[in-house]
Amino acid sequence: MLRPRIAAPQDFAGGLFLIAIGLGALWASSGLGMGTLRAMGPGMLPKSLAVMVAGLGVLLLLTSLRVEGPALDRWSLRGLIFVLLGACLFALTIRGSDLPFGFTLPAIGLIAAGPLVAIVSAFASPETKWGEVLLFAAFMTALCAGIFKYALGLPIPLAPWLLGY
Repeated sequence: MLRPRIAAPQDFAGGLFLIAIGLGALWASSGLGMGTLRAMGPGMLPKSLAVMVAGLGVLLLLTSLRVEGPALDRWSLRGLIFVLLGACLFALTIRGSDLPFGFTLPAIGLIAAGPLVAIVSAFASPETKWGEVLLFAAFMTALCAGIFKYALGLPIPLAPWLLGY
């Protein structure tokens, strides 16, 4: 039996990862109705994106069998840990959260949670330049506040500890 040679192991692993993400998103959105193109349901966008991501994963996987590419390197847990920690802290602090064992995280709003996620995530790389991180954090927080709070009118608290909302 012929076994295909993997010419680009890094792309092969990336393709498998994208397929897993797409299948996971399809499973997570399975309870949402698709609707029609004329009257889209809540599942139309997540399911469509999941199929596209999985399709790109298949394309990347098939390409990795024919086109030479880099080998699979060691994984850095540092990056994974700090990026996930930043995203979790953002989710838990923007509106506040009750944690197990009686712990409570206060609602700090977008003005503080935005820079928090950028700063915590910056620890993922040993090559971080803190001046650039602070500038990026300020710019992205202002951009997100402008887009989500003012342009789209979403009920995102900006600074409940300062502005009361």
